[in-house]
This record gives sequence, C-alpha cells and structure tokens, in this order.
Amino acid sequence: MGKIKFDFEKVTGPMRPLHGICNAPILGTDDALFHYLGEAGIPYSRLHDTGGRYGGYVFVDIENIFRNFDADVDDPASYDFPFTDWLLAELMKQGAEPFYRLGATIENSYALNAYRIIPPKDPHKWAEICAHIIAHYNEGWASGFHYDIKYWEIWNEPDNSPDMMNNPMWRGTKEQYFELYEVTAKLLKERFPDIKVGGYASCGFYAIDDEKLVAAANVDERTQYFLDFAHDFLAWITSDAHRAPIDFFSWHSYADARRNVRFAQYARKILSDAGLENVESIFNEWNPGIANRGLLCDAALIAEMMCVMHRESDVSLMTYYDGQVNTSYGGMFDPVHERPFKAYYPFKAFNELYKLGQAVELSIQGSHITALAAKGEGKRAIMLVNTSKRAEKCVLEGLPDGDMQLKLIDNRHDLTDAGNVSVNDGHAEINMGGYNVALLMA
Repeated sequence: MGKIKFDFEKVTGPMRPLHGICNAPILGTDDALFHYLGEAGIPYSRLHDTGGRYGGYVFVDIENIFRNFDADVDDPASYDFPFTDWLLAELMKQGAEPFYRLGATIENSYALNAYRIIPPKDPHKWAEICAHIIAHYNEGWASGFHYDIKYWEIWNEPDNSPDMMNNPMWRGTKEQYFELYEVTAKLLKERFPDIKVGGYASCGFYAIDDEKLVAAANVDERTQYFLDFAHDFLAWITSDAHRAPIDFFSWHSYADARRNVRFAQYARKILSDAGLENVESIFNEWNPGIANRGLLCDAALIAEMMCVMHRESDVSLMTYYDGQVNTSYGGMFDPVHERPFKAYYPFKAFNELYKLGQAVELSIQGSHITALAAKGEGKRAIMLVNTSKRAEKCVLEGLPDGDMQLKLIDNRHDLTDAGNVSVNDGHAEINMGGYNVALLMA
C-alpha cells in the first residue's frame, strides 16, 4: 500500500508539454487517423524519420525537398514541397505544431552505401536551403504558409558512432558537424530572429551510469563518445572563434524514467557549465521499450515517464518516438486494425492536466504508484500510474471533498468512465490494478 499527499495550494510551476510525439499516424496521404492527435491534444510533432526509410523519399528531409544540390537556391522551382505541405497542414489542423528537423532520415543500411548522411559539400548553401524552407512555412515564400513554426533542429544524432564509416546518421567528423551547425544557426537566427534553433539531438548520456552495459562490445566506447561529442560541441559554439546561437539542446534516451531523470540533470549541468543556463533542455526521442508494444504495461511506463520527468526534471518539451503506424517503434497505433494501442491513452490523460495549466505539489510514500497533479480554472486533475504488474491499494490525501470522476486505462477501459471516487475529509482510497493508469478529475 502506498500514500500520496497532494497540496493544491502549492504550485510547482506551469504544466509543460511533455506529451508531444515524433511524427504522426501517416498512411500514405490518408489522414484517417490524424484526428486522434487533436483528441489527445498532442502539442508538438517532431519530424524526423518521417514517412519511413529515406523520409519516404518525399517528406521533410532536405534532399527530399531540394533534390538537386546544384540547383538555384533562390528559385522556387528547385524545391519539392507538396508532400511536406500536406503533412504540415494536417498537423496544424489538429493543433500539433511541427518541430522541424532539418537534415536526413537515419540510413540503417549505410553499410551497403550512404546517400544522404554525408556532410553537405557547401555548408553555406545548405544553410540557405534551410532558410528558404523556413521562409516557405513561416513567411509564405514560394506560395507557402504563415505557420509561425518555432522549433528548427539542425540534424539528428551526428554523434551516433565514433567511427564515421559506421555511423548511420553522419558520415563525417564531429568538427564538420560543428561547422555545419555554426554556419546554419548563425544564418537562421539572423534571418528569423523569432524562431528557436538548436540541436543536435544527442544520442544521450548512458555512459554516466552504464555499468551494466560496459561488458557489451563497443558499448562503453560508443556511449562515452556521446558524452565527448556533447562537451566538444558546447565548447565549440561558446568559443570566441566559433560562437553560435542555440535556443535549445535536444537529446535522446531509451532508458527508464529514473535514469532519464539523471540524464536530464546531466544535460542541465553541462549546459550550465558552458554558460548556457537559459537554453532549453528538450527530450525529443524516448520510448520505454518496443518489446511492450500493444501491451497494457506500455501505457503504464509511458504515463510513468511523463509524471516523473515533469516532477523531477526541467525538460521543457518531450516527444515520444514514434507516432507512425508501420514502424517497429510505433507504439501508439495498431498497424493491423488502424486504431490506437493502449499506449495512446496516457497522452490523452496527460493533456487533461496540461489544459489546467498549473502543476501542484505532491509527495509519495512506499508504493509502485506514481502521480502528477494539476489545477486551473477551479478544476483539479490527477494522473495515477501503477508501474507494477500487481494490484496496489493507494491512499490519497489532500483532495477536495466530494466525488471525483474516475477514468481508467486498463484491460477493459481506454481512458473511459469507471465511476466516481468519494473524498471525505480530503481522504480517498483507490485500488489500482496491475499496470493501470487512472485519471481523477473534479
């Protein structure tokens, strides 16, 4: 049995958009599943690996939009926008703002040949191409739009391997990436001072506590390279010789919630040590385990991640990998029946707290149940998560007297009504089934 005490008079800060996702449930150009994004209030869609291998040859990637690098950078005819136009329009209809990755999709078959992960032969022209893409989506250039997209990420995981010939994301040196970032970030902030630029979608910080993995071949060398790359990147862009703007530092992890809290703390430390205290820390690839795909436990682990990272880290934004349908990491949607898995519903539950606006104080004693609570506009909401396969009784204190509406994610409920919970003298009890997620609202 556990006890959770809430103090709705103590606000810990604003609710942050930790229920973003990577991509969307793309089915060619069929938007049949996109309404689920709007219904869950998905705030951001990070566009990387969009459409499958090589970006589906038509979406988002620089080489899908600007197909001939030798073409005239100022000529609208040099750009191929229609598929990405369609995608961004559908996202905007659902209120999911694009978080646009400027670069290339991962090339998992790089050993046969690398096509798009080779450093651009002219970083300055590459930066100009990026600027024209931003102008198309934010300023209406080339029969474009005025979406006011804020986040523009320069490449993805250039640190994926210390051996550039075995790196599926960047077949170049780290210095070549640093130069590309420097050139591009300077140009984009000069042209569009109101956008946010950053990167570089770090592979993460596993090496700070990876004792269990060091016995695996090359794991310690590779994960140490992730750290070295991060330190060298921050040193480069803060040096007098190469100083470059950065509004956010993005990073990835496929670890559990507790480790990810430590990684978030490490990200903040290295940013502060570099004099970048005000730079956002953005956690924009995570997944508690593709082996859990379609299972109830996946929903519980996703909900746990949102609760714990909100309470115990300062990340300003999170995007789960991945919201696509036909990918191995696509845990939100069933590719056979084309409907949500259980993993979709924690995003919808978290949004109920997010809409209220203010996170509140709580303390947890002796339980496998974790929680997050919010208030706003005279309303209160709580998300409870049982991270154990065994049922647990949980005592709740500090609640408003009366009935609280209960919605559950379990084997019989998809965040649907499960009755009410009665609160007397601020006290209530709830029995949480194994891997259940509960939403209480009053």
